[in-house]
Formats: sequence, C-alpha cells, structure tokens
Amino acid sequence: MASTVQNTDVKQKDADGAVVVAVTSRAAFGADDGDEVYGVGVAFTLLQVKALQRVNERLLEENPAESLLFDVVLITTDSHQQQQSARIISSTRHYGLDVSRFCFSSEEDFIESLLKNNVQLFLSPDGNEVSQASQRGVLSALLNQLTASSPSEQLRVLLCGDAVILPDTSPAPASRQAAQRFSAQLGAMRRRFSVFDSPLSIVLMTSHGGRESCGRALQELRSRGVSVDEAYCLAGAPRGPILSLLQPHLLLIDVEE
Repeated sequence: MASTVQNTDVKQKDADGAVVVAVTSRAAFGADDGDEVYGVGVAFTLLQVKALQRVNERLLEENPAESLLFDVVLITTDSHQQQQSARIISSTRHYGLDVSRFCFSSEEDFIESLLKNNVQLFLSPDGNEVSQASQRGVLSALLNQLTASSPSEQLRVLLCGDAVILPDTSPAPASRQAAQRFSAQLGAMRRRFSVFDSPLSIVLMTSHGGRESCGRALQELRSRGVSVDEAYCLAGAPRGPILSLLQPHLLLIDVEE
C-alpha cells in the first residue's frame, strides 16, 4: 500500500500552480555503500541548485509570491529502500534537496501514486517504469548519464519528436496531451525571464522533414505561448551527435518514436 510523507523541512508549493515532477529514489541516489546517507545517482544534478531548484530560486527572486514552481516528489518502489525510508529522508536533508514529499509505493501501484500526486512529469532510469507511466497518460522521461549529468547550471529542456509538438488530425493520446500541457507550463516559466540570463532554456529538435516541418513546430509551440531558445532541424539525421553536444537535463520524446 502506498504512503506519502510530507517533508516538513521545506516550504510546500501551491498545489494549484506548481508543476509536479516525480523522480525515483534510485535515480536520485546511488548504490548502497553502507554509509549513513546514500551516494548520488544519475538525477542528482537535476535536483540540485544547478537545475530545478535554481529555476525555483530565480522565479521567487523575480516574484516572492510566485506559484508556478517545480514541486519535486521523490518516489520509492524499491523494497530495500522502502525499508530504509528514514535514510532516504535524511539523505535528502543532507544534500539540501528541495523535495516536498516522499512517496513509498510498490512496483504494482506506483502509477496510482503518480496520479494521486498529480504528477506532470515522471523521471526514472527504468525504461519499463517510463513505458508504464506513459501508457497511463503521465508524461515520462528516461534518465541516463547523458540526459541527467549536464554540467550547466541552466535547466536545459529538449523537446524532441515531431509528434509531441505538432497537432494531430485524430484525438491525441493522453501522453501526448500531457506533453503539450507540460510544454505550455515550461513556456509560462520561460516568459518570467528575459532573453538573456535565464535559468531555463527550451530547445526544439525535429527529427523528420525539412525546414518547413521545423517552422510548423515553432508556430505550434508559439500558439501555446512557448518560445524556444534554440531550434535544430535534423531532417532524418541521427540524434546522437547533437544530444552529446547539448547534454539536456530533460529529453522529452514521443513514446511512439
């Protein structure tokens, strides 16, 4: 049975305005080495001041009453880590991570925990978990060393995949609708900052088609209030080289690709 523990060490975000991001504890923390606190995992830089927390700090500097903030939930499905819940909480405190809630759930019902916590983005290094969440309409992204270890203090979000961005002629699946809503929220955050010196960078990449396809994608994003900082049109070229160069913290790709 799932349980949620509120982190009393941090100020809770406005439930109506916050953008809820769930990260698995396996991604946030590394292997158990016997110490009092866990080591760092692939998502650690994402949770540090260099990424999500930095965006929140800058938003609050601009407006202390700001409600459009990232609200991080740490979800644990690993049975061994669940037995050491106090250690997970103390590790979060030790590293100064701005985590609002801790959710302890079995592998069978973690999707229900995501839905209950109104998660807008789920991050995990487990491809099976990402696939399950996407099928239930929760926008999900796979974390690995490439996407979660960016040295940049600026949160870099790469919107990748034409179908995530471009409108459908048929009803969009729930996961794609979630991607569109999330990109609109990112656009609203990005508008809080000037063109220069922003803690958030939104990058567009279209994999198929030529400049016309990229242009349509830009127009669609702008219709949702999303202005991108950079745009790349691959026209069928492999993604690998540009991903290695950009090193995004978040890579949002169509689950059908």
